[in-house]
Amino acid sequence: MSVNKHSHQTGRRSFLESLATGAAALSIATLSAPLSLQAAADHLASDTFSDPDEWFNKIRGKHRVVFDVPEPNGVFPFAWPRIFLVTNSKTGTPEKDCSVVVVLRHNAMGYALNENVWSKYKLGEALEIPEPGGKNPAAKNPFWQPAQGTFNVPGLGPVAIGINELQSSGVMFCVCDMALTVYSAAVAGKTNQDPATVRKDWVEGVLPGIQVVPSGVWALGRAAEKGCAYIYAS
Repeated sequence: MSVNKHSHQTGRRSFLESLATGAAALSIATLSAPLSLQAAADHLASDTFSDPDEWFNKIRGKHRVVFDVPEPNGVFPFAWPRIFLVTNSKTGTPEKDCSVVVVLRHNAMGYALNENVWSKYKLGEALEIPEPGGKNPAAKNPFWQPAQGTFNVPGLGPVAIGINELQSSGVMFCVCDMALTVYSAAVAGKTNQDPATVRKDWVEGVLPGIQVVPSGVWALGRAAEKGCAYIYAS
């Protein structure tokens, strides 16, 4: 599978420009604050902010894998977890006996956010995520509750790769709090908004069942400690 190097470099350049714009609004205290303290400051109480170490104790499957998703890349970050489950089922291990973790970090963290955040902050444009099968920026999260038949694979037909569909199959999703903090500050800087207010919007917009973790690399380390094989999914 080839990688569009020009597209990757353009996205990287755009991200760095956004960071430069928003840097003045981003405090070191906000960046370094532990997840539990930041959550308390936001006055949020939900399963999204349960103890992340305890969340990883849910990994108990016979076959364990973690998919590292730092970049948007079409359907692949969500197709690979489904393929892992389907092919394990075909070789004798049902879904319930597999543990699959997906870590959404860097500019793939947008997939963890709901439609209100996508619409208000134009995340499809900001994160350079196109609509499924098209070139225009996605107006909403393409992988949250997609309409039936949205995703088709030659030879297989419609595939259930929405985040909600994967969650129904036991796939565990988490999102990097550091990415939420940095990207929300960058967007706040570009749009002359208060970074704390934008970040609060984003944190409150995390999709049901997705765990916020201190950082994506922290989560990858914890998954490894739980015996998960590593797969780069983007």
